[in-house]
Amino acid sequence: MLPFDGALARSFWGKSWCQNLESYSDYSNRLGRGRSYVRNGAVVDLRIEEGRITSRVQGRRLYEVRVTIRPVATARWSALVSACHGDVSSIADLLSGALSPRVLKAMCEHDKGLFPEPREIEFTCSCPDWASMCKHVAATLYGVGARLDERPELLFVLRGADHHALVGEAAVATVNAATALPVGAKLLGDAAVADIFGITVEPALAPVSPSAPAPKPKRAKRTKPAKQEVVASAPLSGFEAAMRAAMASAFAPTPARPLTRR
Repeated sequence: MLPFDGALARSFWGKSWCQNLESYSDYSNRLGRGRSYVRNGAVVDLRIEEGRITSRVQGRRLYEVRVTIRPVATARWSALVSACHGDVSSIADLLSGALSPRVLKAMCEHDKGLFPEPREIEFTCSCPDWASMCKHVAATLYGVGARLDERPELLFVLRGADHHALVGEAAVATVNAATALPVGAKLLGDAAVADIFGITVEPALAPVSPSAPAPKPKRAKRTKPAKQEVVASAPLSGFEAAMRAAMASAFAPTPARPLTRR
């Protein structure tokens, strides 16, 4: 059940929703029948989704209401985002309606703003009333204005638009303004920085372009040792053989003698 304290809507978005509906002659003479239903708490279940509003309204019995609303056209939404460029500082300001007159006018303008036109709205009700807009549908549409008091972001959900885009444009502009250099400002060169702060500025290294990986070193092939040639010596004469035998005998080591006790 929607809570009410006398006024159907109190916030900017809630009031603007109701005023937009009342500004069209197609609805102005029919919506009044739903005000008392809303004030008496007859709208017991109101749901707002992308492109659709559903509710249950208590009359002689509980009636089912369904309202279909087309999403905001792409070109129309892009124009609204451009109109808000740099003027919406935060999501909180946007949802509270703390906006510049230029943005408020753009949002509420007929045929160009965020609020739907009659040709974008279709509705049905399970009641037997033959009127094109019965009091149950009127109560449902007024109930949307009351719900926007509590959750204004639902208007953007209903219209299939991302309200963060309005703040994103302003955030980009703010960041660019904060980081931009003043007009005529100059950057200090390395030599000036070194003179002022007494430091040595290393020259920037040129970027190294990626190159092909170095080839792996080839393993050295193992080589077999060269065969040594055995040179056969010439046969010795009898004299030479006798001399070698004498020399070998003269320089041969003397065998150790065992120690004996006396």
